[in-house]
Amino acid sequence: MKGFSGLTARRKFSVPVSQQEVERDWAAQGFHCGAMVDPPGHEWNNFTHEANELVAVVEGRMRFTLLDESFNLEPGDEIFIPAGVATQHQEHRGSPLQVALRL
Repeated sequence: MKGFSGLTARRKFSVPVSQQEVERDWAAQGFHCGAMVDPPGHEWNNFTHEANELVAVVEGRMRFTLLDESFNLEPGDEIFIPAGVATQHQEHRGSPLQVALRL
């Protein structure tokens, strides 16, 4: 993956982001895709997953912190989250955040 420390891909998907485009891209890598919407200002702290995860921002903006590094993500950006790594993310105030998740 291109981007910061190999964890993010800035503007990987064209904007406006098509969920179908994300699904096709991830299916080619052997992954499934789902969608999630969080309200403005919502926070997830010290959240971990048992498997590797991909997140693509479809709409809104978010700040992600993992491995002592912070990333400001916008629509079209993708981030890789290694299994077992604690993450924190906060949706920017002003608009809901819609993301595609690798399941």
